[in-house]
Amino acid sequence: MLKDKQIVWAIHQMEADIGPVGPSLDARTPFQFLVSVILSAQATDVSVNKVTPTLFAKYPEPKDLMAANVTDVEAIIKSVGLFHNKARNIIKTARIVHEELDDVVPTDRKGIMALPGAGRKTANVVLSDVFGQPTFAVDTHVSAISKRLHFVDQSASPLQVENKIVSVLQPEELHQAHHTMIEYGRKYSMKLAPEKEVCQLIIDCDQLDEENEAQPSTD
Repeated sequence: MLKDKQIVWAIHQMEADIGPVGPSLDARTPFQFLVSVILSAQATDVSVNKVTPTLFAKYPEPKDLMAANVTDVEAIIKSVGLFHNKARNIIKTARIVHEELDDVVPTDRKGIMALPGAGRKTANVVLSDVFGQPTFAVDTHVSAISKRLHFVDQSASPLQVENKIVSVLQPEELHQAHHTMIEYGRKYSMKLAPEKEVCQLIIDCDQLDEENEAQPSTD
């Protein structure tokens, strides 16, 4: 495994490679952003951005979406996958936000995770991107990078990945690191065999891991 300071160095190298990058989901309000993140589960942001203009034009506010016919919503979001469950979840979430929360999206993790279709990753994304809180969301790219670059063990859970990153970075760095790692995962494959690897950072992290294994860390 890499030492904490080496993980920070690696993330900073990714940021230098990728450059400034931020949220890629299109939304006008916190509620619309929440819905977009729920829809993005096991789907690309690009695919979500293709359906949300139609969805939000027809159902811009929680009170509009809560009254929607589920089959109409399914027809709009069908291309993002898992659309049956997602349609039901965003309609239920809209009802809760409107009737129980006075149209205000929760600003705490527990509150967001209580909404249908919203897990820890969704909560962390919303809290970071909408409310500027120092949370860190782990998607498939972040998880794959963290394991391939030896930040965490191959068997690490998303929560273990999250905890590791949060423990080594400054709170104000978490937002940028999340979006940088997503873009880095889109740019470079994490599945190449070591002998075929072309990404210098991955090669460097492999070397650091070997050196650390030879000389166990005393951190």
